[in-house]
Amino acid sequence: MTHTLAALCTHEEDIKKSRFLAYAGPVSLVAEAMALFARHGDPAATHNCWAYRIGNAYRFNDDGEPGGTAGQPILRAIDGQGFDRVAVLVVRWYGGIKLGAGGLVRAYGGCAANCLRLGQRVELIDTAVAHCRCDFAELALLHARLAGMGVTVLEEHFDEHGAALALEVPRTQLAELEQAVANITRGRGQWEVETG
Repeated sequence: MTHTLAALCTHEEDIKKSRFLAYAGPVSLVAEAMALFARHGDPAATHNCWAYRIGNAYRFNDDGEPGGTAGQPILRAIDGQGFDRVAVLVVRWYGGIKLGAGGLVRAYGGCAANCLRLGQRVELIDTAVAHCRCDFAELALLHARLAGMGVTVLEEHFDEHGAALALEVPRTQLAELEQAVANITRGRGQWEVETG
């Protein structure tokens, strides 16, 4: 089961006189992740390190910290807690005491992980878009059935033959909904799932 965040959350820690401030938020596109980093990064800070995970796409940045001591631990915090479609920025203000490579890994990864734990988790549900048709007389019954299955009606068009609907359907419900449409329309309704 994969989750994202409901909204932006923050967490601050002081580690050996360095201040670490993490921002974690939901993102669907790389551009949204980069916008989060730009919006919350502090040019006056010593380092603005980040990572994001959006499906199979991921990136991380150490922003001048020794390689592998900041961005990768942030990404591991995202993956380790089962998040997807999430971006995390950890801003550091150096406090005069060197942390060493292991200390940096623990500080960046720990601050990111603590921030993610504070956020409200939202389950990501894998969906597909399906198109169906039904007669006007069957539409109310179809709507009642859709409401109980976690389906979102994306579009609804009417013509002389009845209604055409575009639906966002949880993939786990596709077969059951296809059967429901066939039953409600007595086999006359059309059903097609978009591929891709």
